[in-house]
Amino acid sequence: MRLAGLALSLAVAAAFAGPWLRDMQGTGLARQNYRGRSLAFPAGAVLIACSLISLAPLAVLDDRADLDLLDPGLRRWAVYVLGVALLGLMDDALGRGEQSTAPRGWRAHARAVASGHFSTGAVKAIGALALAAYATSGLGRQDFAYVADLALLLLTTNLFNLLDLRPGRVEKAFVALLVGLCVGAWTAGPLEMLGIFIGPVLVGAVYTLRERAMLGDAGSNLVGALAGVTLLITLGDTGRLVALAAVAALNLYGEFRSISQSVDRVPLLRALDSLGRVE
Repeated sequence: MRLAGLALSLAVAAAFAGPWLRDMQGTGLARQNYRGRSLAFPAGAVLIACSLISLAPLAVLDDRADLDLLDPGLRRWAVYVLGVALLGLMDDALGRGEQSTAPRGWRAHARAVASGHFSTGAVKAIGALALAAYATSGLGRQDFAYVADLALLLLTTNLFNLLDLRPGRVEKAFVALLVGLCVGAWTAGPLEMLGIFIGPVLVGAVYTLRERAMLGDAGSNLVGALAGVTLLITLGDTGRLVALAAVAALNLYGEFRSISQSVDRVPLLRALDSLGRVE
């Protein structure tokens, strides 16, 4: 029954994402991608809307009809997922000028704040920290484990933001992670708990891969948050530490090097990165 969230959100997104993205572009809500094509932006706003539309009837039926449609843990993680997605939407709406001229990376945001500028990226980072601290609190984790969980959630979210430089890359990385964890742990737990958000992401990938829409920070934050929560609810203590080390290393690399150039230099990664993409 808890897969109802995934099923309903898939149906809602399939029905509304396409028309809404076309309307978004038609009304001027668009931005040029890395190839100079004008795409609907930010598509993450549409994904959030589809998730909330799906959540409304399920939340009512789950409580009033006692149908066990939603995992009780969703309350905790939905605050983080929706919170960082909306912080990303704020960054999309209020960020300075074109995406190419806005400060990118932690160092750039720190320099912007130090020089007296209002940095939506800095606000997003601080807000994400607050939301992650709230989401990971009250779980009975000891001090080191609590800090590790907090860091894993934040760094995973940021990593997916760094990955969002090519069409569909974020969604494909998330699907690969999701499949790997679900198969490796032999569980459908992430799909049951987070399905209400996963459905629209899967549908949205059809439009980002075909270069009809761009996720924006709203979308990449949404997917990154889902990835972080998936790691936390699937892995044990040792697995979380291994994941934290990997994610921290990739964040550090992405801060000083171009992930896209690195992907292009490795034939296997380049082939996987271009899979399903319209060239």
